[in-house]
Amino acid sequence: MTDARAPISAEIPSELDRWNWGAFLLNWIWGIGNNTFIALLTLVPGFGIVMMFVLGIKGSRWAWRNGRWDSLEHFKRVQRRWAIWGVVLWLGAIVMFGGIFGGVFYALKNSEAYHLAVERIQTSQEVARLLCTPIATGIPSGSIKTSNETGEAKLVFSVSGAKASGQVSLEAVKKAGVWSLKTLMLKIDGQDRVIDLLGGSRAELDDPRWRIAEVNGAKF
Repeated sequence: MTDARAPISAEIPSELDRWNWGAFLLNWIWGIGNNTFIALLTLVPGFGIVMMFVLGIKGSRWAWRNGRWDSLEHFKRVQRRWAIWGVVLWLGAIVMFGGIFGGVFYALKNSEAYHLAVERIQTSQEVARLLCTPIATGIPSGSIKTSNETGEAKLVFSVSGAKASGQVSLEAVKKAGVWSLKTLMLKIDGQDRVIDLLGGSRAELDDPRWRIAEVNGAKF
């Protein structure tokens, strides 16, 4: 009986020399499992993304050369399992991070601070005059911190009307369990003017009350 195990120097059969999804998706993990330690280069900052594609292209060839395979079907079966696990793990990661970010955006959009600002914008005659109804508001970004009956919020979100659009920045505070707006500023796109929706307007962009909301020092 002929030994179907491929010698180290054997060239990979043409039917196996194709894109390897397991190598691409699991990269360095796949590399360790397939004795292809060049895959560890995916851990190098800046080079890792390029190496993922290199593994996708050459992974099957390297795995065939570095592994011990009983047959072509054995090789296919093992690489197929790597591909399936790669898809499962990536989908799981996408769902997990999507849930985290989705939960954050949901919390911000359903916050009392955001609703107070939207209510003020929707009932503002000045906003209606400048943007023209109907007025629509976007998903907010920023931060909300609460502790028992106190808290503070800094949010930024888009606003648009039939005539123009802009960006709204707000600061709100929570005292004795009740939220109130501290600042509510509107900057219309294409204009230098900044309007204080709690009273008055500002022509200068560096007005101290016009602040971009920050989360741990990162601007949105």
